[in-house]
Order: sequence, then structure tokens, then C-alpha cells
Amino acid sequence: MTTPRLAFSPLAGALLLALSQPAFAETPSSETTGALALAATDIDTVEVHGHRVHAPQSPKITQPQVDIPRTVTVLPDDVLRAQGVTTLRDALRNVPGISMQAGEGGVPAGDNLTLRGFSARTDLFVDGVRDIGGYSRDPFNIEQVEVAKGPASTMTGRGSTGGSINLASKSARMDAFGQASASVGDNGLLRGTADFNQPLGDGNALRVNLMAHQSEINGRDAVENDRWGVAPTMSFGLGGDTVTTLSLFHLEQDNVPDYGQPWVPATNNVLVESRDGRAPVDRANFYGLLDRDYEDTTTDMATVTVDHVINDSVSLRNLTRWGRSSRDSIITAPRFLSDDSTQLRRTAKTRDSEDTIFLNATDLRAEFDAAGVSHAMVAGVEVARETSGNRYRAATEGDLADLFNPDFNAPYTGEVTRDPSRDTEVDADSVAAYLFDTVTLSPRWELSGGLRWDRLEVDTGTFARDDDMLSGQAAAVFKPAENGSIYVGYGTSFNPSAEGLSLNADTVQLDPEESRTLELGTKWELAGDRLLLSAALFRTEKTNARTEDADEIVVLQGEQRVDGFEVGLAGSITDAWTVYGGYTHLDSEVVESLDPAEVGNSLGNTPRHSASLWSSHSLSGAWEVGFGVQHVGARFSNTSNTRQAKAYTLYDAMVSWRASDALVLRLNGQNLSDKDYVDQVGGGHYVPGAGRTFMLTADVSF
Repeated sequence: MTTPRLAFSPLAGALLLALSQPAFAETPSSETTGALALAATDIDTVEVHGHRVHAPQSPKITQPQVDIPRTVTVLPDDVLRAQGVTTLRDALRNVPGISMQAGEGGVPAGDNLTLRGFSARTDLFVDGVRDIGGYSRDPFNIEQVEVAKGPASTMTGRGSTGGSINLASKSARMDAFGQASASVGDNGLLRGTADFNQPLGDGNALRVNLMAHQSEINGRDAVENDRWGVAPTMSFGLGGDTVTTLSLFHLEQDNVPDYGQPWVPATNNVLVESRDGRAPVDRANFYGLLDRDYEDTTTDMATVTVDHVINDSVSLRNLTRWGRSSRDSIITAPRFLSDDSTQLRRTAKTRDSEDTIFLNATDLRAEFDAAGVSHAMVAGVEVARETSGNRYRAATEGDLADLFNPDFNAPYTGEVTRDPSRDTEVDADSVAAYLFDTVTLSPRWELSGGLRWDRLEVDTGTFARDDDMLSGQAAAVFKPAENGSIYVGYGTSFNPSAEGLSLNADTVQLDPEESRTLELGTKWELAGDRLLLSAALFRTEKTNARTEDADEIVVLQGEQRVDGFEVGLAGSITDAWTVYGGYTHLDSEVVESLDPAEVGNSLGNTPRHSASLWSSHSLSGAWEVGFGVQHVGARFSNTSNTRQAKAYTLYDAMVSWRASDALVLRLNGQNLSDKDYVDQVGGGHYVPGAGRTFMLTADVSF
């Protein structure tokens, strides 16, 4: 299927705007970040009223945001605070083209999502290091959320078919400050955060972030979230040629988990008038058992980063990360007993697992002139050891639940058993080498490209597989004016069978899936360089997708494609008016499959339309108001297209009052219309979204 003709109009308008800008001569193009930008406190930015619009912090990127030849969305911490964001999932609602999934099919619960039509569960990074743990992330230690779209294994290694998400952590600075926040909400919310930074002299500084949180979910019975975290960071040599940063991160959670409600099978003879496959029940109905279900997760990270400026043109960065994420959970997945019954089996999904990573990455950046052109080059190597262990456990279903009147306080009459002989331990060793170069041919033209070689060796004890892959990217950037660019970019990605650190008899013989993307776009800094406007057309193709033949053997004979376009804006229109938002159109299709029923269908969890907008305005005096809207179009639960979650639109609002230089009071309202909608889709169940929620926060700075 081709992208609809309408898809070309936003980009065409942006290109006409670009071409209408006055030409310039003898004016240098936007400067590259430069070698000195590797210092831990330096971030390539554009000044914006009240806050800054940041570029990604990856050392592999040498261009400012306006010249990066791909779609990149950066969400700064102050915008997330204004919105009252308390989870990564809520932060990502600002980014159209992302939709949420429920954990299922061997995938742990936590932050599961789809990006531009493809699963991105293993494409989450913290400071550029992969974080595959199955847990829900809290933004208390996040400086900014960076979403880069389109295949980019050149940047991140395995995965990233639809893109990747990086969480940039807060780090110590040379200015003294402190901030504490206390929040209460009508969902039983009690939340406190603190952020302290203290210079210690001689270029040294200490920063500590703290968080404690407990809440329920409005509109859902029984579900609870309870977590706390601490993240200290210490930097040495700030302002000098060598900056060393030591950071620790610890997050613990003790939750009542939620797999929501069951899809009604098409063969069900009782609920023949179900709402598009949804069970005709109150969205509050919870089918778990408090006597059995629980979710305990622990996440730890320790990181050492050394940034060294060799001279004005060359710098070196080395990062070492140890990380561990453990999950101990039993979650009820509700399933109909039969086609002639409204009784539900309380199927237990259990997991007792631990994932670890030990990684070292070194990047060398250099800026130089050669053959009459300017180069900004990055070369690097990365070595990692990852493990994933799962202790086998089984739990019987216990008593049945009534679809219309479930009793989540009923005693659990079943039993939980273990079998150590079925425990699994997966070891994965990887090594990568990469090279990037951005060539400035003239003030108007830039060419960039990169290559990355990856080797992944995975051993489960029963199965083993080694994969070698070469990934690439290339782009050309034309600058009709200093404040804008028009680009065309191409990139590839690969998805090995052991991408999520698992192998079985069906996948051990398979080579990696391969994907490619072509993107045409434009970016402009407007309103005195305070507002970034972007637009892009793209096509992503997975050319050898996994599919099952007539004997149910998995083979690489499928093809999947997503055509789309998107527009976005980020920054300030005026000194008092800040906006972040965008629209994404995704036309997804299963082009080839050995299951004829799938051919021509849409990809799962891929809405054709999605949009978001957050706008805040400072009024006269000490008041500020904000309004947000998010729209997610209808999306199927899988490629069979037999179940579809309906489209929905949510509205949020904020009002804040600066009582003094040190105190700000803020009231946030979320889902103001109390919309009943499907938040996370799964194959056999879905999770309803939270109802109308209010939160009052006091921010104290000192």
C-alpha cells in the first residue's frame, strides 16, 4: 500500500516554507557540537523561554538538533513536571507514534510499547546503555526523554526497528540548588521527590535525587503502586579537561499488578453484543486475587563515565555500566472458561527472573579538515556481557471468577510450586565497533554516514547461536537557511532471534530479521530560534519477517511495511507560550506471510492516526495555565486483526501559582472527560486506562 496523497501536504508545506527563506552567503552552517561537548555538563541546546529544548546527549551525534537527519523528539524534565508525569509511560504519551502494550507471551510486564508499528520493549536505554529489565520506570532521576524514530542499529546495536528511547539521567553540576516536591491526589496518591546539588570545590560536585510514591488507579479496583528510589551522582574535575562521574541508581517497587480484562472471543455464544471485543463490564472490574497476585521489582545501576578533552578538536569518552533488574511476580490473566460461560479462569502468569548487564563503551570524537572539507567523526567500540535467569514456577488457577461480579478478596485455594530442574540461565556476549562521520561540504550541504559491526553470542545451555551483522546509515542535509534543513536519510536495523535473551527450538536456526527505512524531512528553528518545527515522510520495511509455514515451523519468509508521515513542534511560540506536540500517520501492512489470513492486515498495536499537544501559557502575575490533548486511533491487538481497541481522546489541564520565589503550587487534572478507553492491548486481554484524576503538588526550591 502506498502512503495516501494527503500525506504529502504537511511536508510539502514545510518544504515550501523552507524554500521561501532568504538565501545566505558567506555564512557558516550551524556549528557541530564540538569536541568539548563531551564534558558531562555540556548539552547542545537552543534557548527557550523558561526552559531549553535539548538535543540528544549521545556522543555519536555531532549535529545540532535542527540538522539531525531523522525524527528525534526530546522531552525535557521541566515539561514533564508541569504535566504531573509520574511514569515513563505517561511521559511517552507526548510522542505520537507510540502505543502501549500489555506484557504477554513470555514478555514480562512493565514498560512494553510499540514505536512506529514495531515492538520497542528491548529498545529502552539509560544514558545510551540498553535496559531490558521488565519494570515500570519512574522519571524522578530523568533529565530528559529522547525518542529517535526509524531503524538505527548503527546507533544502538540489535533491535530499534521502529526506533529507540533513551533516558538521560541527571548529573552533578557546579551550581548549588535544591528542590523538593510533595504531591497528593484523589487516587490515594502520596508522592515526594527531592533533588539536591552541592558543589564541593575544585570542580567537584554531589547531586542526590530521591523519590517515594504510593497510589491507586482511578477507575480500577484493587490495583496499587508503591515504590521508592535513590540516585546519587558525584562528579570530579568539572570545568577541566577530564571529568569523572560516578553514579548509582536504586529503585524498588511493591505493586498489585493489573492484566486488566479479557477480550471476548468471537466464538463466545453468550456475549454476542460485546463492545468491539471488550467485555461488557464496568472498567473497574479486577479479576486478580489479592491473596495470590503481587509484583516486586528491584533495579540497580552503577556507572562510571570519564570524559577527557585531548585538545580543541579531539576528545575521548569511556563509560562502564553494571546493571541488575529483578522481577518476582504473579499476575492474573483472565480467560473465559468456555464459549458458553461467563465464568473466567484466573490464569496465573508467574515470573521470578533477574537480568544483568556489564558494559564498557569508548568513543573518540575528532573535528578536522581534510580534502578541503570539514569532518566531525566519531569512532568507538562497545563490549558487553548480559545474563538473563528465570527460576521456574507454576501456580494453579484457583477458584473461577464471575465476569460481572469478581471477588478479588476471595482466598486462593490453589498452590504455587517450583521445579529447579526447569530453571533457565542465558548468557550473552556482544562486541561492536562503529564509525560515524559528518562532512560539511559548504554552508548549504552536509553529508553524514555510519557503519557498525555487531557480534552477538548467546548460550542458553540447551541452545546456542552466534550472529554477525553490519548496519549502516547515510544522509544528505541541505540548508536553505542557517535556521533550517531539508534532509533525506537511510538506515538499517536487525532483530536476532535472541534479541530479548531467549532462544528455543523454533528460532535457534534463524538468521536475524532485517529492516530498512527511508525518510525525507525538514526541520526549522522559528520564533527567534525558540521553536523547533519538523515534518517527515518515511517508509520502514522488515524484509524477512518471521512467519510459520504449514508445518508450524518458523521461517524468514514474511514482509512487513509501514508508510507514514509526521509533523512536530517543540519550544516557545512567544516568551509566555510553550508548546510540545505532533501528529503521526501510520499505514501499516503485512505484505507477505505464510498465513494467508494475515496478508494485507495491519500490524498489531499500530494506530493509523495519533496526535498529542501540550500547551502552557504564563499569565500576568504569578499564574500559569496548561492544556493537553492526546488522541490514539483504533488499533488491532495483533496481525490477525480479529480484535480492535477503539480510538480515544484524552484531555488534561494544569494551573499553577507562584506563591513566592521559593514556592509553587500546581494542580493537574488528567483524563478530564473521564474517558473509558483501552490503554494497553494484549493478545488475550487489555488494560483499561485510568479515570479522571487530580493531583496537587507543592514545589519548594532553595
